[in-house]
Amino acid sequence: MKKAFFITGTDTDAGKTTVATALLYAAQEQQLSTLAIKPVASGCEMTEQGLRNSDALKLMAHSSIKRPYAEVNPYAFAPAIAPHLAAQEVGIALTISDLYQKAQVILQQQADFTLIEGAGGWRVPISNSEYLSDLAIALQLPVILVVGVKLGCINHALLTAQAIIADDLKLAGWVANVVDPNGLRLNENLASLKTRMPAPCLGQVPYLAQASAKAVASYLTHC
Repeated sequence: MKKAFFITGTDTDAGKTTVATALLYAAQEQQLSTLAIKPVASGCEMTEQGLRNSDALKLMAHSSIKRPYAEVNPYAFAPAIAPHLAAQEVGIALTISDLYQKAQVILQQQADFTLIEGAGGWRVPISNSEYLSDLAIALQLPVILVVGVKLGCINHALLTAQAIIADDLKLAGWVANVVDPNGLRLNENLASLKTRMPAPCLGQVPYLAQASAKAVASYLTHC
């Protein structure tokens, strides 16, 4: 059975790409073909090939089906700012209908396991009237939520889960990704999340100095 998920985070730097590459690695270990897309990315660097995003490049490296960069990251912006502001600065009008078509190009490759990675958190604007969450709604994909475990994450995680469910989407599961190595009461916070989140925990990833896809995948218990 072919599976596809939309992967989002509680906020920027929650570890979406870290978890996404681990999920891709785990799927390939199960002999599944994989492919991922990051439709919109800010904070890109200029290269000889044009603007490139490090997260999108990681997704490409861990996808068994190889597609051109322009398909994996159709919209790349240099400033590390909100996508709608970055798009406005260069005169590009982002629309869900267009992002939907870009995502369909990837989904039509029929990989066994496909990920569509968002940008920032769930309700990130792409224009004055649309949000990146509208893409997940248009695609009707189940959502995997990456919780960046730090002070305040319980509130962020619960509100994001509520928003996903309010958008009539299935929250397939969540991953606890420890981003603050000095956080207090880690076990207590994780226990609080596990008793309150309305979806299964797919794994608990500790803070890792070298967060390789293989290393992170070893902490994903229900992929």
